[in-house]
This record gives sequence, C-alpha cells and structure tokens, in this order.
Amino acid sequence: MAGVTLDTVRKIYAGNVEAVKGVSLGIEDGSFCVLVGPSGCGKSTLLRMIAGLETISDGEVKIGDRVVNQVEPADRDIAMVFQNYALYPHMTVYDNMAYGLKNRGTPKDEIEKRVKEAARILAIESFLTRKPRQLSGGQRQRVAMGRAIVRKPQVFLFDEPLSNLDAKLRVQMRVEIKRLQKALGVTSIYVTHDQVEAMTLSDKLVVMSGGQIEQVGTPSDVYRRPETRFVATFIGSPPMNILPGKVEGPGRVSVGGQVITVTDMRDGLTPGSAIEVGLRPEDVQAGGAGSSSLSMDVDFVEELGATQLFHGKVAGADFVVQASTGQIPAETRRLTLSVDPANVHLFDPQTTRRLGKA
Repeated sequence: MAGVTLDTVRKIYAGNVEAVKGVSLGIEDGSFCVLVGPSGCGKSTLLRMIAGLETISDGEVKIGDRVVNQVEPADRDIAMVFQNYALYPHMTVYDNMAYGLKNRGTPKDEIEKRVKEAARILAIESFLTRKPRQLSGGQRQRVAMGRAIVRKPQVFLFDEPLSNLDAKLRVQMRVEIKRLQKALGVTSIYVTHDQVEAMTLSDKLVVMSGGQIEQVGTPSDVYRRPETRFVATFIGSPPMNILPGKVEGPGRVSVGGQVITVTDMRDGLTPGSAIEVGLRPEDVQAGGAGSSSLSMDVDFVEELGATQLFHGKVAGADFVVQASTGQIPAETRRLTLSVDPANVHLFDPQTTRRLGKA
C-alpha cells in the first residue's frame, strides 16, 4: 500500500483548454479520499492522470515514493473501478475476476485463492459461474470491485462507480464500499458529483471547481467551515442560504436592515462595506425574536416526512428553513428566525472567500 502525492499537476488539451490547473494534494496511505464537484470541474481528468489514462501536461504524480508520470498504467500497481463495470460479457464472474491475474502469469492456485477470498468478502460466491447478463446492477458492481481486490494493488481508483444504480442500491453500495475499504486498508481515491456520497465515504474530502481545488478537509470541517461561497452552496442539501448584507461594526452585520451578531468575523472589516451572509437551513430556528433575528416571508412548504422545508424570502433573497415536521404550522406565512451567532458564515462578495477569523 502507498500514499499518493500530486505536485502542481496540470492538464492542457489542444486549444489551450486547461482542464486541471496546478493541483497539489497529498493523500495518506490507507485513507479514503473523495474528489467531488460538478461536471467539468476536472475531477475525473485528475483521477485518470493518476491512473495513467491521461498524459500529464505539467507537474508530478507519485505513488508511494515513485514518480509515475512516465509509467504505463499496467505498471502503476493500481486497480480501477469504472461507472460502466467494464466486464467481459462472454466470461463467467470467476473468469472476469481472474483475467488480470492470468495476464500477469499468476499461478493458478494463487488465482483461485484470491478470487474465492474476494468473492467471500463481497458475498458473490454463488455467482462465480454466472455471466454478467445474469446479474443485477449491484451484483455487477461487486464483481468489478472483486476484480480490483484480487489484484492487491497499492491504490484503488473509483470513477463514479455507483452512477448507474438506483437510489436504494446506491445507499447499500456506499455502505459496502466504505466497509470494504476499512477492512482492506488500501489507499482509495473516489470521484463523484454526488455530495452525499462524498460526505459519507470520505476521510479526506476534496472539493473541486473549474479545474482547481476549492477546499480540502474532513467532511465535518468542510461542511461546518466552508472556505468559499462555492463550497458553502455545493456541500449540503438543502444548500446554504446566501444573503446580501453589510458590515455594521465588530461582530455585527445587517441583512435588509435587520442586524445580527456574528462570532466568526474577521477583525478590521470596514463598517458599511458589502458582505455575503451564509446560513444553513437547519441552523436557524423559528420564534424567539431578539437581538439576533430575521424576518422571513414563506411562499410554500416542502414535505419530506420527518422534516419540512419552508421556502420563502429574507431581505428579498431566496431562503430555506429546515424544521422537524409539526414544529411549525404548515400554513404559516411569516416567520421570525432566531440566528445563533456561532452559525453565521461571512463571505467576500468579490473574492467569494470566507471572512472568518484566522
């Protein structure tokens, strides 16, 4: 097993299209790192450069202590699980899992041992004689993971492996992948556009946008302290509310003339200067008007079973409040929202960077 290190890695396509813009990242041995971001942000390109499926325009990729820029994919000691499973339809499950080992000249008894052990781990022992067409989507994905496991690689690479599965099966497979990675202890890099997958799977979360890294941290750190407006609104469902405001003084900002206090506010901000105020839907409470509260006009209510989402406007901007079902009468059309000063996030409207204390 080994860690992975990226040093100012860039990918430039013909026409000077820069898909990855100088990314530097250290992924520790045995960790589960998830690259998350919208389509076109460069996450899959970055993964393919680590795999050797894309050439590196500039920078350096290391697996363990070895620079692999010029190393062929087959010699990088990695195993990749793709979105479309990439199974051979004419082969049995056993032969699909054994194929790579056979090509490497692995002894027959060792192949059998590894395939059966992987099948046991993935609970697909009864499928070894079947063809892929006889399997469900989840079973095919298990076979694809089994093919990677038997390789005993230094690094697992996952390229949106659950995208073709239905919602219920995606949840089940997330749990299985996380359990499997912990059991094997193999360094894993996982690409997804689904922020729920990213949050639940990762030890290290890497949020990307426009070919660059926006933030790196634990899922909790990224969620509770987003470093940019993009991260604040991309991570979290529903996303963070962003309101226009202005600085009133140390620890005080106003939104539509309503003043609220802020715990995490950088010193030296000029009174009267424009600012963006971020509040997560679950971090405001209905009722309890006081020194730190906002008024909200409710347009409609979204029923989600255990919770309700109240959609409306605060200071003319769209706003969502999340509450337990029954906590607020569904017919309510105006709310007074209590704001905890510790849960207010401030961003620079120009740079979009966080304006919290260092």
